[in-house]
Order: sequence, then structure tokens, then C-alpha cells
Amino acid sequence: MERQQRLNLIAITREVSPSINSCELTFRGREPIDVAKAIEQHRAYKNLLAALGCEVISLPAEADLPDAVFVEDPVVVVDEVAVISNMGPPSRRPEARTLVQTLSRFRPIKFVTEPATLDGGDVMRVGRSIFVGLSKRTNEQGISQLREILRPHNYEVQPIEVTKCLHLKTACSFIGRNTILVNRSLIDDGAFHDLEKIEVPVEESHAGNALLVNGAVIMAKSFPKTRAQLEQRGFDVRAIDQSELQKAEAGVTCSSVIFNDETRVISSAPNRN
Repeated sequence: MERQQRLNLIAITREVSPSINSCELTFRGREPIDVAKAIEQHRAYKNLLAALGCEVISLPAEADLPDAVFVEDPVVVVDEVAVISNMGPPSRRPEARTLVQTLSRFRPIKFVTEPATLDGGDVMRVGRSIFVGLSKRTNEQGISQLREILRPHNYEVQPIEVTKCLHLKTACSFIGRNTILVNRSLIDDGAFHDLEKIEVPVEESHAGNALLVNGAVIMAKSFPKTRAQLEQRGFDVRAIDQSELQKAEAGVTCSSVIFNDETRVISSAPNRN
């Protein structure tokens, strides 16, 4: 099994909202979410992040924002800057308020603005390449603004059409070793020609969402066949129960914003340019 040097990582999370049963849904029918169980599953998720070397910053729940636990969507963080997104659903846009204050301790802040929309769940980084889903939540203007913000830092932003699932990272995710986990029935993976690909089994259609943390791959335990594939190839897989949060159309990447603390840049004030 490949061993990698651990990075000093920050993981920003937010507690589960008591109103999570009113969450936004696009491709999934509504099912009752056991809030107490969701809170327990989220606690286990945070504990795993800490065990893998993350300094976990846990923000309080937002009672009036049902989706606020999914902190991945309001922001995109790279080594040089944090980009506050203008999320597709207007009801979710207030989620960014407290994230701005927290992230400004670590990165200069930039903003995506109207008419652009951008969800962080549509953004997958592989080195200096940024793949962005053109989806129901992210439009062409959002991709264009992100490209302009990241251009001075030598990132290449590439759009990928997403029509059959919520976000790009619903269908694929980078798991290290120059490899992505992908569901080819949900997206055209031709843009990933420089990457190795592991295809998820047909019966585990949402297993393409996984989270790489210090060499370990976190995934939902509801995808045992995908887990077996990864372990057979030598990946260090950590499976966790996400059953309640999955009812909110979430994957394991959704509930954290993880970035390298060793590249911290202190900003005196947010910049809306």
C-alpha cells in the first residue's frame, strides 16, 4: 500500500441543521431524515478527519439553513485564495456568511457574483487542473469568473457538462495516484485523458464521490463493491456510514472544506474584486 507524507490540513465543517429535512433536492425523492442519527454520523465523519491528521474547525449549526452542513458548496479553496461561490439555489446563498469570516484567517477572499452561479460540489482539483461541472447549479458565467480569479495563480479551468446528476463530484472524484473514481454513465470522462480511471459498478451509481485525505480515501460504506475494487489496487479506504446525509443528496466530500495549512496566506480584509 502506497504511503504518503501527511500534510498539515485544515478541515472546516458545520454542524447538522435541525431543519435538514427541508433540504434542497434535485435528482432524489424526499425521504425522512433522522436528525439525531445524521448528527451522530457527522460526528463520526469529523472524528475520522481528525484521525487522518486534519485540524477540524466545526462551525455551529444554522437552524434556518437546512443544507448548511454541506460546506463544500459555498466555497472553492486552493493554495493561494478562497473563492466564495454564488450558489445555484438562492435559498442556500446565506450559508457563505460565516464561512467568509473563518476562511479569511487562512486565505485572501474573492467572490463569484451575479449573474454567475457556482457550487463547490462542481469543482474538482487535480494539481493545477480545475475541472468544473456545467450543471443545474453552476452556469457558464460561474465557470468563467472562477477561471479569471484563478488565472493569475496558473490554474487551468476546464468545464465538463453535467446533466444526469447533481454535481460533477457526484459522478467522479480524485483519489490520488493520478487516479479518479468515475461513473461513466453520468458524465463523459474524455476530459480526464491524462488520468487513470476506476469505474464504479453499475449497482453503486453514486460511489464516484470519495474524499482523499492524507493518502486515505473516505467513502460511504453503502458501496462495498467499489471499496473492494480500491482495496485490491492498494488504496487505503475508510468507509463510514452516511445513510442519513445521503438522503439529502450528499456525498462524503460535501460536509467539509479541506485545504493545506502550510500554504496559509493572511488577508487583512475580504476583497470583492
